[in-house]
Amino acid sequence: MFGIGMPELIIILVIILIIFGAGKLPEIGSGIGKGIKNFKKATNDELEEKKPDQEELEGKQTDKILEKNA
Repeated sequence: MFGIGMPELIIILVIILIIFGAGKLPEIGSGIGKGIKNFKKATNDELEEKKPDQEELEGKQTDKILEKNA
C-alpha cells in the first residue's frame, strides 16, 4: 500500500491523536466519511448523466457501420 508499512501507519495515527486529541477523532472520521460518500455520489451521478450520451453515440456508430455494410 504505497510503500507504507504497519509501523509507519501507527506513527502517523499517534501523531494525529496527539494533534487533534481523542475527543475530535470521531468528528474527523465522520467528516471524512461524509466527504467520501458525497464524492462517490457525485461521481456516480456524473457517470449516469453521461451514460445516455454514450448510448446515443454507440447507436449512431452502429447505424453508420450498418449503412456502410448495406
